[in-house]
Amino acid sequence: MFTGLVETTVPLVSLSPVGGGARLVAANPGWVLERGASIAVLGACLSLVERRDPRSGASLGCDDPTGDLVFDLSSETLARTRLGRLRLGELLNLERALQVGDRLDGHMVSGHVDGLGRVVDLRPAGDGGWRATFEVHPGAERYLVDKGSITLDGISLTVVEPRGRRFDVAVVPITWEKTNLARLAPGDEVHVECDMVAKWIERLLPTRG
Repeated sequence: MFTGLVETTVPLVSLSPVGGGARLVAANPGWVLERGASIAVLGACLSLVERRDPRSGASLGCDDPTGDLVFDLSSETLARTRLGRLRLGELLNLERALQVGDRLDGHMVSGHVDGLGRVVDLRPAGDGGWRATFEVHPGAERYLVDKGSITLDGISLTVVEPRGRRFDVAVVPITWEKTNLARLAPGDEVHVECDMVAKWIERLLPTRG
């Protein structure tokens, strides 16, 4: 489980095919982690398989905070996300999984990407922040509720003025500075995770008639 509050951004170091999947290496965020730790990478929950020395490429222990992060991507992950199309150096939003007792400042996020959306527009707002317009994948528009929650590239955001598959978000300066939003441009893809509570309600209502 995650909150959608990005802890840091790091660049993509390498992306290489492995069988029907791929191996992704993200630059070192300085965290001490255990093997198998769940990390949200651009909103997709991935498991840490090892760490690498950023200079020699040698394998390091997962708890070595000096190493880059190594993740394996399955064919299913490649099919559902844009991770297989990332460019070297592209900024990755990272968030560690919640621990029991952590403060939930964003909203409940599973790290399971529902589909791909796209950036429609990004423009400065008068309060020093930004106003952004996004479009979600077909079918996801039913989860767009004014002032409801949505996760884009792992960022917890509030839906503003939904209209069909499009909606706006108001991006405060700290979110603009701490995430990859400042690097996005109209037409770029983003990972979409719709609100978990809305999906459970939708699934359970038919059983109640």
